[in-house]
Amino acid sequence: VQLQASGGGLVQAGGSLRLSCVASGRIRSINVMGWYRQGTGSQRELVADITSSGTPNYSDAAKGRFTISRDVAKNTVYLQMRSLKPEDTAVYYCKMSIRPLGFSGNNNYWGQGTQVTVSS
Repeated sequence: VQLQASGGGLVQAGGSLRLSCVASGRIRSINVMGWYRQGTGSQRELVADITSSGTPNYSDAAKGRFTISRDVAKNTVYLQMRSLKPEDTAVYYCKMSIRPLGFSGNNNYWGQGTQVTVSS
């Protein structure tokens, strides 16, 4: 199982970006999908996640500006980011709780990270 994140880049403050993360491999089911970020010198923190039933959860920093969504058929999670601020600058990582084919339980998998830089 592999996760591939994309969509990061350089944007001016107030701008928008849409991140995508797709899971591939021998997958039976995916439970929670989420996005985390890690700024320079900071710990990795949750930005938003979404359950298998589509219930989202946001950090205080993300509420009102970011929207998480998922496409079950495509094994993909998205993060639409609006009104970006310089403090949103970080490497963004996707994480999924996946049950691979032939396994009885779920494992957590991480994407490789995508850089988001917001200039003032």
